[in-house]
Amino acid sequence: MDVLFVEDNEMNRRVLKDMLGVAGVAMAEAPEAETGLRMIDEGEYDLILMDLRMPGMDGLTAIRHIRARADAKARLPVIVITADTTQTIREDCLAAGADDVVLKPVSMDLLFDSIGRNLTNRGDEGPILA
Repeated sequence: MDVLFVEDNEMNRRVLKDMLGVAGVAMAEAPEAETGLRMIDEGEYDLILMDLRMPGMDGLTAIRHIRARADAKARLPVIVITADTTQTIREDCLAAGADDVVLKPVSMDLLFDSIGRNLTNRGDEGPILA
């Protein structure tokens, strides 16, 4: 499985890469939304993990760009990874087109549950995170 994590904080990217690596998941990294969108154009991913607060384009805007695509990549599952605990954050993310929201600090169990649920909802029924 190939995951793209769009996150400006290098330490957060490293922590998630280690978490996913335990399960044999390959994770590509984008340090900002614009780079992430280019990587989606050029690569093949099964799932996108998206931070919200980044310099330049924010995560909600990036998700809207993904959902506005005219190809199959518009349906890639997008899970927001955020430290934002405002009351409406989940609704804001879902309204932008996110499939789920996982709060930082990220729990490995919650993240893997979200990934499995969202890939299954998309139709990938093979082994995930064995």
